[in-house]
Amino acid sequence: MHADVLIVGGGPVGLFLAGLLVDHGVDVVVLERREHPTRQSRAIGLHPPALDALAMLGLDGPARQQGLEIRRGLAYGDGRLIGGITFEHAHPRFPFVLTLPQTRTEALLAAHLERVAPGTLRRGVEVVGLEHPVPDDGRPVRVSVRSAGAPVGEAQEWSAGVVVGADGAHSTVRRLTGIGVDRREWGDAYLMGDFAEDGDAADSGAEPTAVIHLHRDGVVESFPLPGGQRRWVVHTGTRRRPESAEELVGKVRERWPPGGAGPAASGVPSIPGVPGVPDPATATMVGAFTVYRQLARRMAVGRTVLIGDAAHAISPFGGQGMTLGWLDALALAPLLADPLADPLAGAVTGEGAGPASGPGLNRSVAREFERRRRRAALAAARQAEANMLLGRPLPVPALAVRDLTARAVLATPLRHGLARRYTMGRR
Repeated sequence: MHADVLIVGGGPVGLFLAGLLVDHGVDVVVLERREHPTRQSRAIGLHPPALDALAMLGLDGPARQQGLEIRRGLAYGDGRLIGGITFEHAHPRFPFVLTLPQTRTEALLAAHLERVAPGTLRRGVEVVGLEHPVPDDGRPVRVSVRSAGAPVGEAQEWSAGVVVGADGAHSTVRRLTGIGVDRREWGDAYLMGDFAEDGDAADSGAEPTAVIHLHRDGVVESFPLPGGQRRWVVHTGTRRRPESAEELVGKVRERWPPGGAGPAASGVPSIPGVPGVPDPATATMVGAFTVYRQLARRMAVGRTVLIGDAAHAISPFGGQGMTLGWLDALALAPLLADPLADPLAGAVTGEGAGPASGPGLNRSVAREFERRRRRAALAAARQAEANMLLGRPLPVPALAVRDLTARAVLATPLRHGLARRYTMGRR
C-alpha cells in the first residue's frame, strides 16, 4: 500500500494537516493507533490563530457554535483583585479565546476529513517499523504497521513519499527515526478537572470569565467550558498527587478568593464573574500532570518530518500546544503540496523519484522550515514557562512585589499587549 504522504497520529494536529493536504489534492493517509476517539480532553483553548487555521477548512463556524467565547479574565493575588484583561484588541476577527474540549475539536476535524476524503483516517493501526532509503535517492520510505490485536510479528508494509510524525510527545516515528530530544523537568505538579458550574454562577447570566488566583500556596485557575462546566487547575507542589476530585476541590476551597465560594459558603456576597467552589460529585474528568519542556533535536530528517508534540512538547500554561502544532501544519502543507505556493520555492522535488515515491523535501527548505518552527516553539515554551513561574508558591515579600507589578501592568495599555501575547498574536 502507498500514500504520497503518510501521517502517523490521528489527533488534532495530524487530522488538521490531512485536511490541508486533501484540499491541495495530495494523496494522504492518516494512521491512528487508538481504535476509538479518546473521551477525555486535556486541551481546551483555541486561540485566534487556531480559529484562523480552522477557517481554512471552513470549521471556524462549527467550532464557535459548539464552543464558548471568553472575552475577559480576572486576576487575583492572595485573595485581592489585581486587575482584569480583555481580548477585544487581540485579533480583528476573533477577539476572544474559544474554549472547546479537544474531543470536540478532534470530532470536527475527523468528520470533515471523512466528508472530503472518506477512508483517509485508519484507526487501530500501529506503526512498528520505519526504513529510510540510504542515501535518499528518491525511493519511498518503508513503514511497517500492525493492526490492533494482531499477533506480534504480523505486519503490513506501507510506502510513502514523506512520513509525518504527529504522534505526540512519546512519538514512535521520532524514536524509529533516531531523533533525540532535549528535555527539561520543571518539577511542578498540578491537578486539573472539569466540574459543573456552581448554581449561582450558572444562573447569574454573567459574561463567561476566566479567573486566575495567584495564591501564596500556588495558583488556582478556572476556565468556563461549554455545557455549563468549568475547568479547574491547582498547583500541588513538587509531587504528583492522586487523581482525586475531592483533593482538587479541597485545595480550591483553601485558596479561592473570599466571595468566590458564594454566600452560602462564606457569608460574603458573590463577586460577579468569580465562580463558586465546585462540587466534587459533579466531576467529569480529573487528571494529574507535571510540567516539562521537550524539544526534538531535529524536525526533518530525510523524508520524515515531526510536527506538534512529537517535535515540541511544552508547558500547558497558556494553552498554546495544539495551536503551535497547527501552525507547524500550515507551514508544512504547501511544502508537501505545491512548491510555487510558498516563498520557499523548490520545497518539493521529484528529482530521482519514481512515480510511486511521491513528494520529497529539499534539504535546504527542510532546514528552513525546521529553523522557523523550532524558533516559534522555543518562544511559545518560554511564554508558557513564564506563565507557570508566576503561579508558583511564594513567600509574602516576593508575593507583594509580584502582585504590585501585575497590578501596575493591568492598569495601563500594556494589558493589551499582554492579551495579544497570551492569545499567540505573534506566533
